[in-house]
Amino acid sequence: MAVTKQKKAEQIEKLNQDLQKASSMIVGTFSKLTVSKDFELRKTVRTAGGRYQVVKNTLAKRASEGTQVGEALKGLKGVTSIAYTSGDPVALAKALSKYVDDNPEFSFKSGVLEGRVISMKEIKALATMPSKEEIYSKLLFLMNAPAQRLVTVMNAVGRDLAVVVSQGVEKKKFKDEGGAAAPAEAGSPA
Repeated sequence: MAVTKQKKAEQIEKLNQDLQKASSMIVGTFSKLTVSKDFELRKTVRTAGGRYQVVKNTLAKRASEGTQVGEALKGLKGVTSIAYTSGDPVALAKALSKYVDDNPEFSFKSGVLEGRVISMKEIKALATMPSKEEIYSKLLFLMNAPAQRLVTVMNAVGRDLAVVVSQGVEKKKFKDEGGAAAPAEAGSPA
């Protein structure tokens, strides 16, 4: 069934609105992808915070005009799919790279990272980077570590004093005011 010009215009407008928000995108291709594998791919992309769509090359080119990702969608040939996000590009790259490793019928054509076209090799490199959450947690650990060390050192003085006093009491090194040695255990019968 042929798609009308009005329907194509609506598809282009909707895709353009989505691509205006996208800061990162991965362009892929596939052959002999089953429905269950396609469903798994879509679920993987959604879990990574992205959107996935199989697109016609000319419609994708028109929809991407004036967007950050427009350069990657020029001159496309064959079956094309796009996965895009306005969130963490590393999470999307990791999810798709893992999917590509498990499913050789899907492969990358190119990608866009913050408005710059990147190659397949750069997509793989992006997938090996830590995610934003991992970077934040490492940064917080590094900022918190000196404070923890300072508290440990400050507590060590009091702890060490308590140990010395405890050892002195055990060895009966302290005398009470009357000159007699302090009892070894409190509450023991005299």
